[in-house]
Amino acid sequence: MNIYAWIVLLTLLFEAVLNFIADQLNLRALKPQLPAEFQGVYDEIAYARSQDYTRVKTRFGLVVSTLELLFLLAFWFAGGFGWLDQQVRAFALHPIITGLIYIGVLMFAHGVLSLPFAIYSTFVIEERFGFNRTTIKTFILDLIKGTALSIAVGAPLLAGVLAIFQYGGTWAWLYCWIGVTIFTLLIQFVAPVWIMPLFNKFTPLADGELLQRIRSYSESVHFPLQGVFVMDGSKRSGKSNAFFTGFGRHKRIALYDTLIEKHTVGELVSVLAHEIGHYKKKHIIKNLIAGILHMGVLFFLLSIFLRHSGLFAAFYVEEVSIYAGLIFFGLLYTPIELVLSVILSVFSRRHEFEADRFVVETTDEGESFIAALKKLSLHNLSNLSPHPFTVFLNYSHPPVLQRIHAVRRLIGERAA
Repeated sequence: MNIYAWIVLLTLLFEAVLNFIADQLNLRALKPQLPAEFQGVYDEIAYARSQDYTRVKTRFGLVVSTLELLFLLAFWFAGGFGWLDQQVRAFALHPIITGLIYIGVLMFAHGVLSLPFAIYSTFVIEERFGFNRTTIKTFILDLIKGTALSIAVGAPLLAGVLAIFQYGGTWAWLYCWIGVTIFTLLIQFVAPVWIMPLFNKFTPLADGELLQRIRSYSESVHFPLQGVFVMDGSKRSGKSNAFFTGFGRHKRIALYDTLIEKHTVGELVSVLAHEIGHYKKKHIIKNLIAGILHMGVLFFLLSIFLRHSGLFAAFYVEEVSIYAGLIFFGLLYTPIELVLSVILSVFSRRHEFEADRFVVETTDEGESFIAALKKLSLHNLSNLSPHPFTVFLNYSHPPVLQRIHAVRRLIGERAA
């Protein structure tokens, strides 16, 4: 084993241990007593179910991540990467086609290995806790559509990346960065119109009190409302959510039908105000810029390590290639990715607090927003007492109790 192999191996093991510690701390942080803030929202049975859901999901996630790591290590040290490289090279095809086959086979194998876990999570765990509404037909269709979309969109993009690094010379990383950035921006515009409707039905919100309140609010904050849509989230799950997506005339706010069923008009307006807050505070643009800059760093580092023979030797591959280098660099990049994910999560949690503040500052629905947060926690069986280390490592949103306390302080400041 050379230095590259040791870096990848130790990083994978470190990440696994880190997540194991976070999971154990999180399980120990579960409190048997319901927080006072949620008295009257949860009953004894519902609170016990939420804690049981956290335990089951955490333990299942630990099993999945451990098995995936073991599969990867077994494939690696059995010489699987080198063996597969020899098999695809035997076809004597163009390097780009060879690369597509090599990466495609690895992705297909990962998908096959992941499929039993997805089935168990959907039809056993989610079913046990009353969330699953996915039929076998929907599950299969989602799998087919997702695979077809990956091939139709991902394969040409991957071919482009392989071609640029194959023939682009010294500045290939820059050309790749520009090309993938343009592709990413294009996807942001077309996804709400062409891609997302492949999986869910988006129906314009019907005229009525809710739509009138939403229009009135959007005008008050000078938000160009292109459309509010109801998404058939109940087609797959009983959980509730809302999100903002797209840019320009294609941007839209989507409310799960399950969210509308379970919340009052005031609560729904406050949830929508939170989503508009992300837009008005430029969180979406900031996240997009951060992602583009991250991509630039990744491509630059990739250009440095892509043809290092030591990197290929670490994975028992004899011949240097662009396509295998992409895979091996992705594993070598793991420690940087781990640090960046923690940093991005810190900013994400800050953005959530800012969007919550926007609700209080622009509506009279602060208390409704608190009620909505409580109902969302109840209906999604959220963990009300996550351990701070788990939050630091994995949470993109602050714990709900922190959000509620922050909103209450803001309401008090506004009333003073």
